[in-house]
Amino acid sequence: MHHYDSLLTQAFNSLTGLHVPDYFVILIFVMLSTLAVFWLATRKLSEDEPGWFQQILELALETVGGFLDEIIGKEGRRFMPLIGTFAVLILFSNLSGLVPGFMPPTGSIIVTLSLGILSFLAYNLYGLVYKGFGWFKHFMGEVWWLAPLFVLIEIVSHLARPMSLGVRLFGNISGDHAVGGVFLSLVPPLVPVAFTLLGIFVSFVQTLVFVLLSMIYLSEAAAEHH
Repeated sequence: MHHYDSLLTQAFNSLTGLHVPDYFVILIFVMLSTLAVFWLATRKLSEDEPGWFQQILELALETVGGFLDEIIGKEGRRFMPLIGTFAVLILFSNLSGLVPGFMPPTGSIIVTLSLGILSFLAYNLYGLVYKGFGWFKHFMGEVWWLAPLFVLIEIVSHLARPMSLGVRLFGNISGDHAVGGVFLSLVPPLVPVAFTLLGIFVSFVQTLVFVLLSMIYLSEAAAEHH
């Protein structure tokens, strides 16, 4: 019998009589709560007297924008909505695992592989938008008589990308959550604090790894365009 770690999932299933997977309930909760927080926090933006949340948000946007400019180029900011959505969803999903009674959605291989597939579909779609069917020319390499070999290698390489993104994120977050859960139950007060700080660090690092790799893939799709 499946055991739900998250109290929210237990409450939802008890009230509705359904058996919704834990990762799905927490993922929807993270999505709705982040949308609500950002909507409320950005209703009264000010150029003259920005609040602390606005300053943090502007710093985060400029940081992500700087990475996009450096990795993709002059049109990197076009990808801000996609990369920003990945960053917010993954970061807060990772951090939700630090809340007692919650399981991080990114601790589920279904969620992380889905995110990896979305990244895969996005950069291939942008490749088709920018280059048309010429996007597939790079699969054949530069030497025509080696084209069949290059096509096979490129297909395997590209198909491995969503798997790599998903498995890496899943492994690190689920592992950190499992280890942190054990140490948070220990009596010495400084031990849980140390692992909570480690969990925050891992959450940010894994978010950064995912979005940076997605940027690199997008840069390949947009490279010839600019």
